[in-house]
Amino acid sequence: MYPARGRPSVPPEMLLKASVLMALFSVRSERAFCERLRYDMLFKWFLGLRIDERGFDASTLSKNRQRLLDHEIADRFFAAVVEQAHLRRYCSSDHFSVDGTLLEAWASHKSFKPKDAPGGDGAPRGRNAEADFRGARRRHDTHQSTTDPEARLYRKSAGTAAVLCFMGHIVTENRNGLVADAELTRADGYAERDTAVKMLQRRPPRRRRRTVGADKAYDTKGFVKDARAAGFTPHVAQNTANRRSAVDGRTTRHAGYRVSQRTRKRVEEPFGWIKTIGGGRKLRHKGTARNRAAFLTAAAAYNLVRIAKLDTQTA
Repeated sequence: MYPARGRPSVPPEMLLKASVLMALFSVRSERAFCERLRYDMLFKWFLGLRIDERGFDASTLSKNRQRLLDHEIADRFFAAVVEQAHLRRYCSSDHFSVDGTLLEAWASHKSFKPKDAPGGDGAPRGRNAEADFRGARRRHDTHQSTTDPEARLYRKSAGTAAVLCFMGHIVTENRNGLVADAELTRADGYAERDTAVKMLQRRPPRRRRRTVGADKAYDTKGFVKDARAAGFTPHVAQNTANRRSAVDGRTTRHAGYRVSQRTRKRVEEPFGWIKTIGGGRKLRHKGTARNRAAFLTAAAAYNLVRIAKLDTQTA
């Protein structure tokens, strides 16, 4: 990642460490981080800076972010942290849980406008103009956000407000609740189950069958079939409200099914940490690629905190 020639740049590992610190200490923005780097001795020590050495400007992170994306640094860092957990034997290789959540995009409702709307000369300047969305039909094939075109208007359930958001997905192992895999995609009604299947297929193959716990949203014939094809027994919560469940007594009669249903709720703990501590409730970046890298970094930071606590317990 170092340039072959040219003026010296900020070391890439320093930029990665800065992203980890922002997740661990709930720093709201890159500019706020650089301001704190001026006087926080802990931050300077972690980045390898001298006490009297000046930090870098916030624009450095913006200008070098594409370089980090091109070399897939967030993916490699997350994989390295998971490998450390495996070396300590903290991760289960047989029992997992999967879930997804909505992450609010850095875009407002007013930016969700018709794709063929005239812009520039006729648009009001200065303060945002008042807008009334009551009764207006806004669809993704006719509208998109002018701030973040990749963000999608989506709502979690009936009766809740629709927001411009992305969707985060994680797979946790059931032994200690560590994040085994993470992904961020555009939000739609199929992304939760389709991404879960892709993450399960990325797990290393094993001869004996494994289990995966999930909530009622995953109780579909397609997900159950794909999970079984990937070598997992789907311990999915039965959704019998208006239809027949895709899992029957051949799965639910076993004691392991009840254990998976109790343990799968721990998948909410990483989401809670990422949203409240890691800054994932309101995403800072635009576009799927940049937000995905931030999401993976936050998931790796959560694993680091969990590994440190487990090391203390076993010491």
